[in-house]
Parts: sequence; structure tokens; C-alpha cells
Amino acid sequence: MGWQMKQFILYTRVSTKRQGDSGLGLEAQERDIKLYLENYATVPHEVIGSFCDVESGSKADRPELNKAIEQAKQTGATLLVAKLDRLSRSVAFIATLMEDKQLEFTVATMPSADKFQLHIYAALAQQEREFISTRTKAALAEAKARGVKLGGNRPNNQARHKAVKAMADQNALVVSQIIKDHRQAGKTYRYIAQQMNDLNISTAKNGKWYASTVRNYDLRITA
Repeated sequence: MGWQMKQFILYTRVSTKRQGDSGLGLEAQERDIKLYLENYATVPHEVIGSFCDVESGSKADRPELNKAIEQAKQTGATLLVAKLDRLSRSVAFIATLMEDKQLEFTVATMPSADKFQLHIYAALAQQEREFISTRTKAALAEAKARGVKLGGNRPNNQARHKAVKAMADQNALVVSQIIKDHRQAGKTYRYIAQQMNDLNISTAKNGKWYASTVRNYDLRITA
């Protein structure tokens, strides 16, 4: 009985035309996909298609993603993305893909995660983004209620500074247990930063985690 080579279709996404032109963000995605194929795709495999969108992750209608999904379903190939948020930032959209029996997809940075785990990761990431947005709006509303003018002047800067600080403090509480557990286990700040990025847990400013970022959060938690 002969074996059948496993096929993959690659999908990447950058949020802006500038990122697409410069390769910013795209190179990292391609690197993660390459690492997955070299270390986790243990059976003989081949890449039969590659697609890239320059669109926001909040948009469900992305032409290149639609093409990638269609080809994957027609050929039985596995759709491979670097991170879950490259596929979409919408839990509902990801859930729809999961329910499609004709489609299989894999996230390179979470090679062992099953569909249930991916759904949980997506839900947590969306919940965090929504809470941070709500907290920021509330902080600005409180500042305005205290008589702070939200124009282009210095009080506006002060209000935004307070909002960002409040948002950072709240975000630190969200991730505090993760950092605490890892530190007690003897893990380095660099290791924790990598884990945060792999789980698509964003910083207060929706940025990437670095060792210095984790250290700052750790100090805020202690304080």
C-alpha cells in the first residue's frame, strides 16, 4: 500500500500595504511556517500553494484567504498559518472554519493544539482586546467627567496617559498569574515572552512581548 504525501497551503497576512511592501511581519510569519514544516511536519510533505492578504484581521472577506480555503478544500491539503490571529481576529469566523468538515488548518506556533484549544485561545484573545478597549473608553470618560478637556492640549495628553496607565495596570492583572507561575518555575523573562507571543496574548498596547516587557509587568505586579 503506497503512502500519500501530505500537502500544505500557506497563508500569511499583513495589516497594511506598508508592511506588505517592506516585509515587516511577513518575514516572521514565513520563518515560523518554515520552522513548523522542518520540525513538526514529520511525514513527507509538499507545499502546493501560497497566499497573502494585505488586510485587517477583523475583516472576514479577504480575497487571498478565500482562494487559499477553496484550494485547500478542493485538494484536501491542510491550510497552514503562522499564528491564529493571521487567520482572523474574529472568534465567530474561526469557529465557522472549525465547523467546516472539508477544511483542515494548522497554526505553526501552536503545533500541538487541537481545534478546541484554538477556539479557546481565540476567545481569550478577543475578550482581552474588547476589555482593554472598554477600559480605555471608561478611563477617558472618567477624565472628561472630572473636567479634563479632551482636545489637542496638554490635559488631553494627561487623560490619555492616565488611560494608558490604567489599561496597562489592568492588563498586568490579566497576565499576572501566567507570569507568576512561570517565574516560580524558574523560567526566564525571554522564555515567558515567547510563550505569550505563541498564545497570541497581546500587551496593553496590542504589541509583541519581549523579555523587557515581561520584566516591566513583573515589577508592576510586585508593586
